[in-house]
Amino acid sequence: MKAQGKILKYGDNVDTDVIIPARYLNSFDAKELASHAMVDIDPTFVDRLEPGDIMVAGSNFGCGSSREHAPLALKTAGVSCVIAGFPILECPEAADAIEEGDQVEVDFDAGIIRDLTKNTEFKAQPFPEFLQKMIEANGLVNYVNAK
Repeated sequence: MKAQGKILKYGDNVDTDVIIPARYLNSFDAKELASHAMVDIDPTFVDRLEPGDIMVAGSNFGCGSSREHAPLALKTAGVSCVIAGFPILECPEAADAIEEGDQVEVDFDAGIIRDLTKNTEFKAQPFPEFLQKMIEANGLVNYVNAK
């Protein structure tokens, strides 16, 4: 599995209330949630995002309440991957070096992050095989049901 897209970069401590503000949680429609993703920190996020683009953030990305709306909003908006100092695809060096607008390719199976703009490569911990299968199954529930 690979991802390739333009980078949208953010700093540390982007919590779930920043990813999708609480005032929009009255909707369970994924497209409606996606239309408000990152609105408080970056009102242009949804307009600039193209399907497949990649988010880069610093430490504590996704911290805060365990709000399942946050990853749903990002995924539905078109984000293909999040690279952060912690957690998701963990590579602090990549999070520091990759800049907004860079073109990046991510090989989850090998744990390789390539900045195509700067022709640089970073090594992250590859996803374990069970997690790769869970992602391919489109989530834990589908993965378990398939077993």
